[in-house]
Formats: sequence, structure tokens, C-alpha cells
Amino acid sequence: MYSVYQFHQVNYGGPLRCSDNIFREPLHFHASVLQIMMVDRYWIAFFAVFVYLVRVFEASVGDADPLYRDCVEQCEKTGCVGERCFPHCKFPSDGAVVDGPWYLQEPLYLRWKQWDCQSDCRYYCMLDREKEREALGNGPVKYHGKWPFKRVYGIQEPASVALSALNLAMQFHGWLSFFILLNYKLPLKPNKKAYYEYTCLWHIYGLLSMNSWFWSAVFHSRDVDLTEKLDYSSAVALLGFSLILAILRSFNVRVEAARVMVSAPLLAFVTTHILYLNFYKFDYGWNMKVCVVMGVAQLLIWAIWAGVTRHPSRWKLWTVVVGGGLAMLLEIYDFPPYEGFVDAHALWHATTIPLTYIWWSFIKDDAEFQTANLLKKVK
Repeated sequence: MYSVYQFHQVNYGGPLRCSDNIFREPLHFHASVLQIMMVDRYWIAFFAVFVYLVRVFEASVGDADPLYRDCVEQCEKTGCVGERCFPHCKFPSDGAVVDGPWYLQEPLYLRWKQWDCQSDCRYYCMLDREKEREALGNGPVKYHGKWPFKRVYGIQEPASVALSALNLAMQFHGWLSFFILLNYKLPLKPNKKAYYEYTCLWHIYGLLSMNSWFWSAVFHSRDVDLTEKLDYSSAVALLGFSLILAILRSFNVRVEAARVMVSAPLLAFVTTHILYLNFYKFDYGWNMKVCVVMGVAQLLIWAIWAGVTRHPSRWKLWTVVVGGGLAMLLEIYDFPPYEGFVDAHALWHATTIPLTYIWWSFIKDDAEFQTANLLKKVK
């Protein structure tokens, strides 16, 4: 299940194959009317919150400030903000030399980080303007859609980068422990394949999750057009596949033809949406709506399934669903970064770390539960 943002390119040796065995898990739909009503009320409220999220778009007040604009304009002409001067302001944003011999070319590490004259001018003008606002008793405002973060070793949002890296580590730990469980702890078929029918789907999910958090860390370290598109595209891809996985697992879809019929339309839509964002128009509002719909849909599916199944680890599923929904409130009630480092989005990254651990724990429990049931049938 996708708990907030992220997607990406993952290369690994050989295609994963799904199990050919057909096993129907006995679902007992004996939930009380009261229980169903509680689930419905929860998701009506949850959907209302997400609709509100879609409509919340704050204008960037900071970059509309005339004093800030004058500072940036003057800096781009002189290469200085106050007493701070930037040698690479002699170079345009594309890294080419304005004038001078070859040995005056911009250093490689600066071109790699893509810190250019405009970026440094905006950053230091923002810091100076925020100091002036603080002296007047005014709170921080956003500049170009972002809160005023303080760089650490050239990293734009150090807290979000660190937490994205921790999420990546948690995803790797969960995926690796799942792999070890299936291949070295649980019984295997005579052909050395796992009995668990959703093995390949969870492997793909794990790889997409790790890829997504990797690009999240890269994007928060340096926000440029390429890293932004990779981060957003990876998040959409992960959300789309997580929705497919939620449908297949909760409805116990085992036949390959049925899986293809369910997956094909969603895969086509997600692919088209990613191409639209990258090659036609990067529409933030439309992308937000798409992500909200896919996120709410999969959470709703998992919540209803948790309410009607007798799975022994359904409490873990409920914990992740409810916890993930509450964590999204941090995206709604946005606040400026504390001391210029930790904002609401960074805290959202922090909440996904324990939820990721619980989620992979549920996946492993599901593999053990399904395998045990199938072995009973075989015997």
C-alpha cells in the first residue's frame, strides 16, 4: 500500500513470475450492520478531507514581494546580495561561459548540483527578506511554492532528504525480509516456487517503493525540472500499482486472465497520465486530483476488506489504513519549517517510517497465512 508521495526505474535480473496455483481464501462476510455503517461514516469523512486537500492551494506570497523581487533583480545584475557575492553569477543557468577562456568554465560540482546565479540570488534574498519580516514580527511565507528552508551542504530540504532515505531503508528491509521468508523459511513447491500467489506482485511493489523514495530524496535535495518530474512520476506509478494490488488481493483475483483484465485499464491510465505530465503539461492541480482519487480508492478497498475478512493480522491492516489517513492531515494543515528545517511535509515522511514497518509485517503474515491454508488443502 502506498502511504504518501513517490515511483521510478528499477532494473533487476529476469522477469518475476506469478504462481500458477489457484487458491481461494475463505472470506467470511459476517460483519454486523453497525460495523459496516461505521466504515461508511469513516470513509465519507475521509473523502471529504481529501476533497478539501485538493482545493487547498496557497499562493506564494514571498516571490510577489516587491522588496524580494528588487533584491533578486539587483543580484542577477551585480552577482551580490549584501556583502555576499557569487562567482558563478558570471555564468548563465545552462552552465555556458558568458565570456572568458575555457579555464573559467563553471566547476563540475556546481553544474551537477545545478546551483546557478538565479538560484543563489533567490535563496539569499529570501533569507534576508525573512530576517526583515521576523524583525517586524511577521511569520514566514512561501517563495515560489516552497517554504524558506535553510540549506545544509547544498541540500535544500535536509530533514525531508534524511527521512526519505530512512523510508527507503525501511522499504528495503521489508522487501528483503519478505524475500527471505518466502525463499528460505516457508515451504516451497517441488519446482522451488513459493506457494504464496501474490509473490510477484509484492516484489514489484517493493521495487517501485524503493525507487519512489530514492527519487523523493533526490528531489528534496535539489528541486529542478528533471528531479521534480522523476519524483512526481514515480509517486503516480507507485500509487497506480498499489491500487491494482489492493484490488487483486482484496478480491482474491487469482486467474492470470482476470488479473490482466483488471490491471490493463489502470496501467494504461497511469502510463498516459505520466506521459501527459512529462511531455505535454505539468499540471499540479490535475495530478493532485489523480493521486487523491487513487489513494482514497485503495485505502477504501483495504478498509472494507479488513472489516469483512477473518485474517489474523487484520489489525495491522487497520493500523496502516487509519494511520495513513491521519498522516495525510499533515499535508492539509501545512505549517512553515521549524528553525528552517522541519515542516509538515517532513513530519509526514516521518510518520510513514513506522507505518512501512507494520505494512511489511502484514504482508509477511499474509504470506504465512495463505501458505498454511494451501498446505492444509494439499494434505
